[in-house]
Amino acid sequence: MVLKNSYIPFGLAILLTLTPFVNSPIALIIGFAMASFGLVPQNISLTKWTKRLLAYSIVGLGFGIPLREALTVTSDGIGLIIATIAGTLILGWFVAKAIKLNKTTGYLIASGTAICGGSAIAAIAPAINADDEQIGLALATIYVLNSIALFLFPVIGHALHLSQETFGMWAAIAIHDTSSVVGAASAYGNEALTIATTLKLTRALWIIPVAFLSAFLFRSHSKKITIPYFIFFYVIAIGISDVTPQFEAIYHGIFVASKKLLVVCLFLIGCGITIEKLRSTGAKPLLYGVGLWISISVSSLSWLLWH
Repeated sequence: MVLKNSYIPFGLAILLTLTPFVNSPIALIIGFAMASFGLVPQNISLTKWTKRLLAYSIVGLGFGIPLREALTVTSDGIGLIIATIAGTLILGWFVAKAIKLNKTTGYLIASGTAICGGSAIAAIAPAINADDEQIGLALATIYVLNSIALFLFPVIGHALHLSQETFGMWAAIAIHDTSSVVGAASAYGNEALTIATTLKLTRALWIIPVAFLSAFLFRSHSKKITIPYFIFFYVIAIGISDVTPQFEAIYHGIFVASKKLLVVCLFLIGCGITIEKLRSTGAKPLLYGVGLWISISVSSLSWLLWH
């Protein structure tokens, strides 16, 4: 039930997320509470605004990332990216078949786990002709686990005394959505944030070949493949800040503002999570998603600690 005049508390909540007192996990909780008490206006397109603001914030973060460091992170992590994406998709394919989970639903969850959460699901769904129910189940599963990761990963990182570099790479590999990757890494430290953001966006580029491969596997001839163009603007932002260092003060301001904008994105994501949505996920898709998530989390962290 949505209360009348919900615009006022909703607007106040957004202003609260812009203050220094609210970080990404708290913003997510505030959003969930707002949704639970019917304080989110119905005519606001949360998905549309979240995607738009997330793209702006990611591009802005590019102004705070040194080019040399970005190249180093990408080259160091490319092997792990390819291995975990391929491994998760293959494992997901066979596990979904073994537990008799709908093939399309299972593949969407595996894709979201392997690449970048909701963005991957949104891009791949048209390529495999997924219907609204299958997309909804996959998104609900990914968003639940994504929200848990935002809180859980920094706790595990500190408990295991992970370095900034190790945590940044682990978060980029094992947390689903870019928003929560950046949120968790930001809570862990600035170096972790730089590494996690760069590696996650490099990983997100694999949406394109995976979408084409998915269309072939499902024998779909659809051409509706969504390309996350903001990734290319992110790379341009890194390049601009590198060739014009005299504007470093301005770039730092953009970087700080982008981090706060990301907190707003987490608030909006929380506003889209309701008790009803959690219940509609069902046990089988959720358990399947948890299994894949644990597999990619444990295997990637083990590899990072071993090497």
